[in-house]
Amino acid sequence: MPTPVSAGVTVAQHPNGWQKAADRLPGLALVAILAAVAIWLGSVGWFASAGISALTVAIVLGIVVGNTLYPRVARAGAGGVTFSKQTLLRLGIILYGLRLTFQDIAHVGIAGVAIDSLVLSSTFVLSWWMGTRLFGMDRETALLIGAGSAICGAAAVMATEPVVRGRAEQVTVAVSTVVVFGTVAIFLYPAIYHFIHRHHLLLMSSASYGIFAGSTIHEVAQVLAAGRSISEDAANTAVITKMVRVMMLAPFLAILSAVLARTAARGNAQPSSGARQSSKIVIPWFAVGFVGVAACNSLGVLPKAAVAAAVTFDTVILAMAMAALGLTTHVSAIRSAGIKPLALAAALFAWLILGGGAINAAVTALLG
Repeated sequence: MPTPVSAGVTVAQHPNGWQKAADRLPGLALVAILAAVAIWLGSVGWFASAGISALTVAIVLGIVVGNTLYPRVARAGAGGVTFSKQTLLRLGIILYGLRLTFQDIAHVGIAGVAIDSLVLSSTFVLSWWMGTRLFGMDRETALLIGAGSAICGAAAVMATEPVVRGRAEQVTVAVSTVVVFGTVAIFLYPAIYHFIHRHHLLLMSSASYGIFAGSTIHEVAQVLAAGRSISEDAANTAVITKMVRVMMLAPFLAILSAVLARTAARGNAQPSSGARQSSKIVIPWFAVGFVGVAACNSLGVLPKAAVAAAVTFDTVILAMAMAALGLTTHVSAIRSAGIKPLALAAALFAWLILGGGAINAAVTALLG
């Protein structure tokens, strides 16, 4: 008879490497199917024209299946689903660096980098303050919504989750706000541009519109859709500006980790050894990998075909991670979050348009 080692677990039940891999197969197969469907839907019809990315579709599909069919097979699929939303997620963030080059910075200039920096920092700080002080929300949800609004939507939410140690439902709520207001932005921003030109309110060229859109809209796909509604030049400038903003994800995570560590240390007047451990600064290894991959891509030594294949693979594993997240999210948990997350996201969206517009105008006047 096997010797017990923990509650309900015996030595005989501890799997070796092959057994662990086999245990993950059902869950991996499920999230792979959901990711494939999401990628297909994200490239056709209304989803493509509205700039709704495969990642967004994947989490919605995951939530639908997770609250209907998945509970019946959750025990068999748990290993692969957990592996997808943890390990595959971090690998996906690392490979996301293949979408960037440091040369992108040169295209938007110092003014573009300054605008991105100011919009990012002001939006995130505002989310932290408003979420916890004004709306009385938990800190994790406020930070995740802030990251999604300030940087790059769902990818930023997922990358920030390990740093703030958010729960699946908190991540899903944050991603949902990105979906809602990012989709609104696709149609609202071109309308703002045409309104400004029709009434001669400001001198906004297609390039300056591109910087405004790229520095303030949530998702890359949403930025592209809003840019193309004006012109190809606006779309190109918007995407480059957005990718520079995405590149700020790694330093953002490092700074956030340091700030949270100092906050935790101050919150323990007489910290125990366990508390000291939890308040250490943790530099996310996947953020370092993200910058390293972007640096390699910037050198131009990687074959274009290999980069294209890796980007496609990255889209697949990020979609798998989002599907896995959806599978483990219960609608009741989202419902219990109430109206506050949506109100916070709406306030941030208003800030991105008005405050972001003011930042664009001021920096352009000073440095443009």
